Amino acid sequence: MNYKKLWLGIATALSITPTFSHAHGTSITDIEHIRVKGDVSTKNGAYVSASQGWVSGDTLVERPTLRTGEILEFIPGMMVTQHSGSGKANQYFLRGFNLDHGTDFSVNVDGMPVNMRSHGHGQGYSDLNFIIPELIDNLRFFKGTYYANIGDFSSAGGALFSLRNSLQQNVAVFTVGEYGFFRGVALNQLELEHGNIVSAFEYQTYDGPWTDVSEDVRKKNANIRYVTPLADGELSITAMAYDNSWNGADQIPERAVETGLIDRLGSLDTQVGGTSSRYSLSANYKSEAFNASLYAIDSDLSLFSNFTYFLDDPTRGDQFEQTDQRNIFGGEIFTVLPLSITPGSSVTIGSQFQYDDIGNVGLYRTQNLQRFSTTREDAIDSLSGALFAQSNIVLSDSLSLSLGGRYDYLSVDVESDLPVNSGDDSDGLFTLKAGLKYLSSDEVTTFINIGQGFHSNDARGATLNVDPVSGESTEPSPLLVKSLGYETGINFTDSHTFNVSAALWYLELDSELVYVGDAGFTEASRPSERYGVEFSAYYWINDYVTSDIEAAWTRARFSNSVDGEGDHIEGTVPGIISAGLTYYEQSNKQGLSYTLRARYLSSRTVDSNDEISPPSTFIVNTQIRYRATNWDVVLEVLNTLDSDDHDIDYFYASRLQGEPNEGVEDLHFHPVEPRNIRLSFALRY
Repeated sequence: MNYKKLWLGIATALSITPTFSHAHGTSITDIEHIRVKGDVSTKNGAYVSASQGWVSGDTLVERPTLRTGEILEFIPGMMVTQHSGSGKANQYFLRGFNLDHGTDFSVNVDGMPVNMRSHGHGQGYSDLNFIIPELIDNLRFFKGTYYANIGDFSSAGGALFSLRNSLQQNVAVFTVGEYGFFRGVALNQLELEHGNIVSAFEYQTYDGPWTDVSEDVRKKNANIRYVTPLADGELSITAMAYDNSWNGADQIPERAVETGLIDRLGSLDTQVGGTSSRYSLSANYKSEAFNASLYAIDSDLSLFSNFTYFLDDPTRGDQFEQTDQRNIFGGEIFTVLPLSITPGSSVTIGSQFQYDDIGNVGLYRTQNLQRFSTTREDAIDSLSGALFAQSNIVLSDSLSLSLGGRYDYLSVDVESDLPVNSGDDSDGLFTLKAGLKYLSSDEVTTFINIGQGFHSNDARGATLNVDPVSGESTEPSPLLVKSLGYETGINFTDSHTFNVSAALWYLELDSELVYVGDAGFTEASRPSERYGVEFSAYYWINDYVTSDIEAAWTRARFSNSVDGEGDHIEGTVPGIISAGLTYYEQSNKQGLSYTLRARYLSSRTVDSNDEISPPSTFIVNTQIRYRATNWDVVLEVLNTLDSDDHDIDYFYASRLQGEPNEGVEDLHFHPVEPRNIRLSFALRY
């Protein structure tokens, strides 16, 4: 661990005074006491653990960010990085997981799942590039396995994004920056006699700072949302379209930089990248009686990568293509009913279903972006259904009990180009959750939780009989894998000045999903256990200064032994610190404001014996904003200190030309992008 950087991160955080700001806006009312912190709220009537929270959409666009996916860093303890081109899903780190693009972390946007089962690039692939941040109304987040309405991919936690049903004003935003960055966004509202239409459009280009690759990002987003009263509730119908293309700057071996073969912003294969698209149509109905949603999604990805260079094929190289083409259909319905056990008690009952029609999920060997062989090609039908119930039982004015459970069923049918790997499988499981919540005063709430969760494995692994690369017989993986979590936590707030939360947690997984660096996918591995502590504090120093600090420490280990391997889980990050300070010239946020944010990631665990210690990462972002009544000007300086740290690290064998046939085990990393200045102008009309 780099202790100098750790202490620098702590010193920066402490100089920001640990906590957040005075409430700006109108209080919300609920059946039970609700604490509102303007941008952060704690709803005691709805929350069952200390690891839940809510963030307003306006806040999500006020921080300086390099990538869309970094909006998830509003979740305490979450860090977002990238190991390749800007157009693919990010890497997410939470609770000791390297959530490689989404495994064990569930994401939902307006009732639609983002994680994709049996995906070409990895189980649970979760790409957020189709989201237009300015259209988000709020982010609800949770950590742990204690929530009956959340199923697959949620052992570490998850995020639920809700989109705006209306706009206070139309908005146009234009951003220009270094390295060919341009972003244009327009949000407009058309009011009708019965309802309104909200539209949002985004176009972005970016070449990146790389010395021998132009990312040539061309991202296009379009959202149209119709909202109207219906019966005693509200109906929203949303169409979303996303299309992107990019060239990648993949992770690189440390020895190539040290020998001068390339510089830290260089590449060994300059012909990698991809194309991605997502089109969806969804409907959501909300009323006092029940909530319901339906969705249809069309998703395509073609991704070229090269992580091992000339290890497998010394002549043509190791470039490969991963494809995924699917249609997803699904929905959810739930209702909240009173429980006659005690006054104020209630139970939420619901059901969910999802069908993935995966026309092609393939892996191909390529050279110069041209296929020359097929490693594997499959078509998959995947059908899941779930029933869930969660109660909130009021035992006294101060004490409440949450009991929940769900039943999940998953059925898959795989048609493989290798007939012996074709087949079908199905599995079902019950998971139970329980929690106690005690309001010891108006300021202090304590929580105790226990819950079972699960993740699904790739359908191709469940029907696998022969390894398509080696031709050797192999054992299939279980379709559903259980987890068990425990947590105790506390929330302390005075409703005006500060909000402090802390949690101590423990999680067992029956089978870990581990990223395979030389193949670019995840595979089922050994059982594991994790435990850790999290702390977040938000302090509204006065009407002009807000600050926050979030810190997390995790110990992650495999729970059984394998000859020749250690017990450390590759890809985990033991320590994370994030902190920020904002000063407003005026209490209504008009005029000038200044924001400073710092983030620290400790040295990653990259080998099971923990013998290799990559450098830690410390990044500072700054922002200056001038806000008038109808317009803003914003200057962002990303990576203000021009750090040359690593975004992500892996340790595996690769081969450069002229090296031994067995390759060289080495640290492979993706560098943090150098200092990047961007200027934005926003017009509200």
